[in-house]
Amino acid sequence: MSLETILPYLKPIAPLITDPGISEVMVNANGTVFFQRSGVVEPFEATLDPRHVLTAVKNMARSLGKDISEASPLLDCRLPDGSRIAAAIPPATEGVLLTIRKFRPHWFTLEQLVQADALPQQIAELLREAVQQRKNILLSGGTGTGKTTFTKALVDLIPLSERLAVIEDTRELKIDHPNVFRFEARPEGRASNGDLLTSAITIRDLVKASLRHRPDRVIIGEVRGPEAFDLLDALNTGHTGSISTLHANSAEHALSRLTSLAIRADSGVPHHALQCEVGDLIDLSVHVRLQDTHRFVAEVLDVQRFSSDLNRYEVSNVYAV
Repeated sequence: MSLETILPYLKPIAPLITDPGISEVMVNANGTVFFQRSGVVEPFEATLDPRHVLTAVKNMARSLGKDISEASPLLDCRLPDGSRIAAAIPPATEGVLLTIRKFRPHWFTLEQLVQADALPQQIAELLREAVQQRKNILLSGGTGTGKTTFTKALVDLIPLSERLAVIEDTRELKIDHPNVFRFEARPEGRASNGDLLTSAITIRDLVKASLRHRPDRVIIGEVRGPEAFDLLDALNTGHTGSISTLHANSAEHALSRLTSLAIRADSGVPHHALQCEVGDLIDLSVHVRLQDTHRFVAEVLDVQRFSSDLNRYEVSNVYAV
């Protein structure tokens, strides 16, 4: 199944779905439509009939062996072409909510990102050296800032002799490495009557499982919860050279957010001890930003440690815009 197969149900927005320049299409519960092009969200003149959207969503779910119903009103899936579909129906929302994130067929190398003014050459060289030296890199930013694009560019710098574990909530990164295994999280599946069909597989489950398959490096597409603790544990046991992303407002905020997420694991490790681990294990904190239509590296911090006396992370500002 591809995006083209849902076009008969979404004819008014077919031009958005087929336009390669549009990365995301959002249909709100009231039928209004917005789309994203080059990082800018714009309204579309058409309004969709919620009944047609519901038909499209149910057909997509059915064709992928999933279910969306009153008992299981949320859908999150990936089409074979790599596009991501998220939908919600009542009682989770007022009407029918649909978001289509289209697959990006082209990925940028680090050098191409330099040419696109996404970062200066000297910072690209610093990041290249950091990857080669197996430094742990935490990449942060908001939604749509290009975290996945920058992650892909950095992963491409990892020596081909190394074995990679790539763990994602929804498979998105295109990895060309010869020795790689991939894990993808799965939400629980329920039948229309509410019966549990399949149990959830969390990112935390997958991080733990990945360590049994002898990876040299662990790549996490996005750290969102208690798996942060397991990531720190992996880094503590020799799996250095990790590249992971999370949502944060700055490079320094990313460090405190990683700590806050690790606390959710309820491991019994004190907050201060986790702060010290983050300070010791994360080498570089890189923050990316979207301004107008331009995605770029806004900050790079060299992380030394967490200072108990100052109650803050001791960092060196390597680069800032």
